[in-house]
Amino acid sequence: MLQIAALRTAYDKGELTPAQLVEEVLGRVAAYADPAVWISRVADVDVRSRAAALTADPTAPRLPLYGIPFAVKDNIDAEGLDTTAACPAFAYRPRQSATVVQRLLDAGAILIGKTNLDQFATGLVGARSPYGAPRCVFDDRYVSGGSSSGSAVAVAAGLVSFALGTDTAGSGRVPAGFNNLVGIKPTRGLLSTTGVVPACRSLDCVSVFAASAGDACDVSKVAAGFDVTDAYSRRGAAHPLPSRGLRFGILLPADREFGGDAEAEALYDSAIARLTALGGEAIPFDYGPFREAASLLYGGPYVAERLAPIREFFGAHAEDMDPTVRDIIGAANAFSAADVFSAQYRLQALIRVTAPEWQRFDVMLLPTSPTIVSIEALAAEPVRLNSLLGTYTNFVNLLDLCAIAVPGGFRASNGLPFGVTLIAPAFADTALAGVADRLHRGLGEGAGLSREALAASPLVT
Repeated sequence: MLQIAALRTAYDKGELTPAQLVEEVLGRVAAYADPAVWISRVADVDVRSRAAALTADPTAPRLPLYGIPFAVKDNIDAEGLDTTAACPAFAYRPRQSATVVQRLLDAGAILIGKTNLDQFATGLVGARSPYGAPRCVFDDRYVSGGSSSGSAVAVAAGLVSFALGTDTAGSGRVPAGFNNLVGIKPTRGLLSTTGVVPACRSLDCVSVFAASAGDACDVSKVAAGFDVTDAYSRRGAAHPLPSRGLRFGILLPADREFGGDAEAEALYDSAIARLTALGGEAIPFDYGPFREAASLLYGGPYVAERLAPIREFFGAHAEDMDPTVRDIIGAANAFSAADVFSAQYRLQALIRVTAPEWQRFDVMLLPTSPTIVSIEALAAEPVRLNSLLGTYTNFVNLLDLCAIAVPGGFRASNGLPFGVTLIAPAFADTALAGVADRLHRGLGEGAGLSREALAASPLVT
């Protein structure tokens, strides 16, 4: 794993230069067996030129992401590369990079390429793309998770240090869970979405995949910041979390859904036990209202927001789209404007109903996903299994919460990873990263393909 803290140490000691590192990275990319990870790549000569310029600049080592290789989900603009949203008929060449990408470049990071995704960021499986289906790094018979599939695989396979994804319904968390990574879904508006192809514009977040909460938090801090060009960008006071006596909400037995995956449920119990051993107090709560909020995202008129940004394209090119994605987005035509307002009213009522729970506990600890599914099983039931994977993710943006997914262990029967997610009120991002880091280290499952202990120092917030 190309952990940021470890690379910084090597650079500081003179043991490594960006020019040397990119040769290793380009070699790994060329050798990696899954051809579906990338949609487009920065030309090798340009990657080398960028690294050489950083190496030659005596002031560059002071940059916060000096010489750190990264990837970008291909619904986020990067100057010089087409943005496709995994739909060739939709592709365009942006005039400039998205705000978040430019901030990372300005901080010294090195872009390697654009990664695959569920088309128009519609899916949690990573298999709805004409560019292929990136596979779980531990077993290519299983999905990588979506929609930010290629971004998660690129990090988990050690091809880059971090990657940007997006997260509307869980796309920055489910792929992290399926590939043994940390995935940050920030507070809405904390990272600009200017230059991002919208899925649901009012809910979209740019997410970050990395090997540790510290790495992901460092990247998020560089990428974050108010952006006047983004109507949904916002500022907010940091929401604190207690340094001791953390109370964390857990599922009641009646609310547990693991799709028959007993090992996943046991790993969830292990994460509860570990967070308790770290000084937390488990508080069971009624997940029902949160589940109802989650159902609004795909089970009602909120799907109309997925149609809004591509309505003209959809009208002219529906046949050029993935059939499952086309059917999901096309369902928007069944709803009226009155239906949309009714759903908004119900969501506002659920916000009021769920708000008192945050007086009972400080964070939630939930499974990132109930289970993981095979490519074969998904082909037989593409919609039902996709919905199952979002059981514990879909409500988070609707209720204006932040979340961090962390590795939660491995199933003994098949060696596949399981993840858990910590969820907190808006603007608790930095404090939540500290809790996530302690839990990740306490569970001791490494990151990505590596089962070794994390190289970075524990995150202090």
